[in-house]
Amino acid sequence: MRRLRPIASLCLPLALSLALVGCGLTRPPAKVEAPFPPQWNAPLPHGGSLASLADWWRQLDDPLLVELIAAAENASPNLASAAARVAEARSTRVQAGAALLPSLDGTASASRGVSGSSFSGGGTSSSSSSSSSAAAATAPLTTLQAGLQSKWEIDLFGRLRADRDSAQQKLDSATAKWHDARVAVAAETANAYFAERACRQQLRVSESDAKSRSETSRLTDLSARAGFTAPADAALARASASDASGRLTQQRAQCAIQRKALVALSGIDEPTLAQKLAVSHTQRALVVMGGIESVPAQALSQRPDVYAAELAVASASADVGSAEAERYPKLSISGSIGRTQIRTSGFRESLETWTVGPVSLTVPLFDFGARTANTNAAKARYAEAVSLYRANVRQAVREVEEALVNLDATEARTTDADSAVKNYQASFDATQARYSSGLASLFELEDSRRTLFAAQTARVTLQRERAEAWVSLYRSMGGGWNRTDSSASSSMTSSSTSTVATSP
Repeated sequence: MRRLRPIASLCLPLALSLALVGCGLTRPPAKVEAPFPPQWNAPLPHGGSLASLADWWRQLDDPLLVELIAAAENASPNLASAAARVAEARSTRVQAGAALLPSLDGTASASRGVSGSSFSGGGTSSSSSSSSSAAAATAPLTTLQAGLQSKWEIDLFGRLRADRDSAQQKLDSATAKWHDARVAVAAETANAYFAERACRQQLRVSESDAKSRSETSRLTDLSARAGFTAPADAALARASASDASGRLTQQRAQCAIQRKALVALSGIDEPTLAQKLAVSHTQRALVVMGGIESVPAQALSQRPDVYAAELAVASASADVGSAEAERYPKLSISGSIGRTQIRTSGFRESLETWTVGPVSLTVPLFDFGARTANTNAAKARYAEAVSLYRANVRQAVREVEEALVNLDATEARTTDADSAVKNYQASFDATQARYSSGLASLFELEDSRRTLFAAQTARVTLQRERAEAWVSLYRSMGGGWNRTDSSASSSMTSSSTSTVATSP
């Protein structure tokens, strides 16, 4: 009972302190309005069945693309950096949460030494008595100590809670940015993959064109030697063949460069990648994707980068609260318990000690405006976060509507491009037949061949643009990510191909 009296004497100030814990300072709004449009001001795709962007990867039915995206995720430095920032933010969140609770430290120490001195007199005292006294004075002394020490800062004005909330928002923001990095890697890899396939299609067009011009040059040379064709026509045919050969060489170089870009993204060695691409090209043509009926404007809030910007506002709001609370008093309480044991010459004694307190109150008095300046800086960062969040939303709206416009335009151009290639091919075949019969000139044949080649090139370019428009829409809508994914940060360490394919 005697030991409880000092504790009871501290109950009143402690109770008053705890009563003030709930009196946190007011923070600026953690959520602000953003300019989400009520509807899209851009044409939607051709009105096919409603399809989620997450299912879009399954609709591709291209295992190689999924494999390349998974490999790119493993090789991406941006994704690794984002994962490291998540780990750092998680550690900061743990530290901020721990600051709200009492700390407990254990201590232990041991010492051994000699203290005291011996005296020698000038008389004839007994030698045995002098020896005994000297031995007692120089006996070694062993001291053993062990104890626990605790300290707790009571969060009177919500500073520690504000720090914890800010750390939590930053953790969620870092996690959302990790997902945004994944979406970016998937989109970049898909674009590089489609560009490589389009390049190979264009290479086949160039090879066919070069072969045709070379054959025409050969036949024209034979005819010129026989005297049936003017030397000028033979020179024109040779020039046309050389021109096609140069374009073919240039196209091969472009494809080689494009492939090396894909190697750098995926981290797969070039011979292995070339083998995989060769097999893939023989199995399927450049992908043609279906349409979507509508995309709700509020789905923009599902973009990881928009969500991260929104969390930055909440984090900045908590930082303002923490800075404000720094201007007010701090209350802390400490205590300790311990045990000390002393040993010497067969003598042993143990002592137990404990303390509660001191209860300390720190009141800011004068700091030349440092705390006020810190608060003003936090408010400025909050205003900046609000502005960046609203700008991020406007940029997201722009990216989605641009993707919708491009998607609609490429869809409208597809039929015309196919029709142009079909009719230019028929015209070239007829002109070539007339040229072989002597009814058409070489100039007519070359003009027809040139228009056919331009139409074939335009169609390949359009196919690539359409694929890129779908990837752009996928990326601008957040890649099928939703906010519940931000809590599943543990999945970041086990990213798999199936995850990329079904739930980017």
